[in-house]
Amino acid sequence: MADSISISFTHHGNRHEFQFPPDSTISDFAEHVFSSLSIPQANQKFMITPKLGLLKYPFPDPVLPLSSLLNKKIVLLAPLPSELASLSDASAASKPRQRSFPIKAATPARHRDWRKAQDEATYTFGTIVPLPYLPNPEKSRRFLERLRDDAGIKASMRKHKFTVGVLTEMNPAEHTTHESRTLGLNRNRGEVIELRLRTDAYDGYRDYKIIRKTLCHELAHNVFGEHDRNFWDLTNAIEKEVEESDWRSGGHALTNQEFYNPDDSGVEGEHMDGGGWTGGEFVLGGNSTPLHGSTAQALSRRELMAHAAEERMKKQRDASKGSGA
Repeated sequence: MADSISISFTHHGNRHEFQFPPDSTISDFAEHVFSSLSIPQANQKFMITPKLGLLKYPFPDPVLPLSSLLNKKIVLLAPLPSELASLSDASAASKPRQRSFPIKAATPARHRDWRKAQDEATYTFGTIVPLPYLPNPEKSRRFLERLRDDAGIKASMRKHKFTVGVLTEMNPAEHTTHESRTLGLNRNRGEVIELRLRTDAYDGYRDYKIIRKTLCHELAHNVFGEHDRNFWDLTNAIEKEVEESDWRSGGHALTNQEFYNPDDSGVEGEHMDGGGWTGGEFVLGGNSTPLHGSTAQALSRRELMAHAAEERMKKQRDASKGSGA
């Protein structure tokens, strides 16, 4: 058709072809994808090859001519509407309980970095989804929220401009074999990240720092799919950034206090030793070369000591309040 251009792309293995006026832009393309496939622009990521790479909404150049994408391979990375609906249903089923105490009136802040606030709202996890059919989904929600609000994770996501559609937990029973345990998954470079929060017996939660380290690994898969040198360099950089922003491990504090779950016994619990990365997933066990070894054992002891110190400080504060001091 002489007065139009044809743009084809694939989504979840299905090929689509749309017709556009010759002066159409990539923003028009995103709007047409929304109207035709019911995929919101905020969830759209386009992998374009060769050269352009990953483009996501809002685009660096919103008026990029669609004619410049002719004869290029375009892959739409976005969850299906049915997947989004199921995640929304799961989130609604595990909605937090209503506060039973009055909320204090808000007071103006002395200073707020609006650029930082905007970046934190953009480069973050869009939805937190615990698994409602497992025990205590509210505890899992608080664990996932703690990861989302971790000062180091927030700082690294802002620096690398990472966005993740859904952060959810993994059912251990579905990712355990006699040889290995999968600790994390990143689907379609940031559509969904799954983390193994729970112990195999579902009686507690794994060590927070080990899970945070798994999250660092999965965030690196937003950029690199294969476990090559570039991937490991980025993973190591993210881990270093997160550690430097953790005031408990000698870094500087980015917020007044770290998110803390005072009633969640076991959140700081079980230590996992050894492990390795394989196939885009963080896998524990098998014949992999141990990644942590004695370093992980030392980390577990330090974590236990830090947790014990926090508990002592909490008890001292409670005692002071009780005595009216």
